[in-house]
Amino acid sequence: MNVAESVGRTLARCGLRQVFGVVGSGNFHVTNALIASGAHYVAARHEAGAATMADAYARMSGTVSAVTVHQGCGLTNALTGITEAAKSRTPMLVLAAETTAPRSNFFVDQPGLADAIGAHSARLTSAETATQDAARAYAMARDERRTVVLNLPLEVQAEPAPDASAAPAAGPVDAPGPTVEPSTDDIATLVTLLSRAERPVIVAGRGARHAGAELTDLAEACGALLATSAVAKGLFTPNPWSLDVSGGFASPLAAELIAGADVIVGFGCMLNMWTMRHGRLVGAGTTVAQVDIEPDAIGVHRRVDHGIVGDSARVAAAAAQALWDLPEAPEGYRSDAILRRLREGLRWRDVPYEDWSTGTGGDARIDPRTLTIELDDLLPEQRVVAVDSGNFMGYPSAYLSVPDENGFCFTQSFQSIGLGLATAIGSALAQPERLPVAALGDGGTLMAAAELDTVRRLGLPMVVVVYNDEAYGAEVHHFADGAPLDTVTFPETDIAAIGAGYGFDSATVRTPADLAAVAQWLAGSRERPLLVDAKIATPQGAWWLEEAFRGH
Repeated sequence: MNVAESVGRTLARCGLRQVFGVVGSGNFHVTNALIASGAHYVAARHEAGAATMADAYARMSGTVSAVTVHQGCGLTNALTGITEAAKSRTPMLVLAAETTAPRSNFFVDQPGLADAIGAHSARLTSAETATQDAARAYAMARDERRTVVLNLPLEVQAEPAPDASAAPAAGPVDAPGPTVEPSTDDIATLVTLLSRAERPVIVAGRGARHAGAELTDLAEACGALLATSAVAKGLFTPNPWSLDVSGGFASPLAAELIAGADVIVGFGCMLNMWTMRHGRLVGAGTTVAQVDIEPDAIGVHRRVDHGIVGDSARVAAAAAQALWDLPEAPEGYRSDAILRRLREGLRWRDVPYEDWSTGTGGDARIDPRTLTIELDDLLPEQRVVAVDSGNFMGYPSAYLSVPDENGFCFTQSFQSIGLGLATAIGSALAQPERLPVAALGDGGTLMAAAELDTVRRLGLPMVVVVYNDEAYGAEVHHFADGAPLDTVTFPETDIAAIGAGYGFDSATVRTPADLAAVAQWLAGSRERPLLVDAKIATPQGAWWLEEAFRGH
């Protein structure tokens, strides 16, 4: 057995179960060793897709995933997906073959690349320590929730392995990571703040997705309304006091109620320009508190009045218990009048709009809001929605409901288009009991079209919805001041035909009546995935786009 095989076996013993990648000569043996040791491997058509599949799988499964790539160009091909994962603190391993010979065509500074994008860099340093190096990398990804690039030098991989039976394991996949205990004084401060609040709002982010039950109890104890950042959408479904997403995707009623809060507490949430609409959702007299396990994260994006270092679930549980012990529970923001307003007007689909749908026959264009509301009614409740980036992205994010936080995967920390389809694949494999829905723009679809083959090859019963405006819509609407737009608009493309070529059932949708094809597919065997080429009308930019470009 060589080191490559020993490392693959060790990582499988550590608990690594799901691997994505594109195999070349440098990662061939370690990938095969993982498979032989029980890991499930998915071959992507491009390393960028493989990295994002691994990212999405880790987010939606709560486990460490891995992407395996060839030396040099395999890693550089995957960099955008790895950057997204690193910025999102996804617990993910990148198994990167490495050539250390500067004259090799494959040579690049791989540790330098990892450092540049915010991932942690590790390396197999020798045959004698290789399994320990691999186990440490896995443990770091799991326990510190970090993206770790584990470089696998070719010369070390090829060496004979020491006794593999003595190789250590990092522990089972569900082993708890380190916990951060909040201080008694910090809990007391939070309890005092919430007990006196008349209109408290709790906002949960990525770092609090594990704390839904504790935050729900805390909100009940102090009468708070509940909201999330976009990446935690669904965490409080179907709580009647949920405002859904805070920030650019917030409905008018949600934005009004958040802006009216006298206390806002962010749990595992950076309270950045996206979540707080560049600070406009924070009232002039609002007290802001932030809870995070990372001290350096507190106050990074805005001034906070109280910073609490601790795990979101532990802080929420301790504060809730103290509030329940009070002689009288505060009413907070909850009243019959507020509840009635939430029931009648919280959802975007309940907000009246002027329908943009235009034309008839082959020239017809459907309003993306009308399209998405119809899809929301057609698609089963048990779904997992993945959304690409672009002008269109607010429509599926705001108008498609999801059953819980594992029903929505939002790979947008790097704001790259083209990741949505791979996101849907990783999410589908992590949540196999749900219908996967990929919401893409035409630009992102064509960037990632090779992974349509992966969807078909895996037999995923996926619905791919392409919001097709034949443009990079964000730029079209952002620069709609008379500037030439030839660089960001394109001739009409028959994306339905492209889907059919990859083995999809496909449909072109120009009017609501055309969605009968979706209903027919849902009622059928779903043996082939479905691609919906929706020709959308976009006479103006989406509401969220104006918010987004305030920061550019």
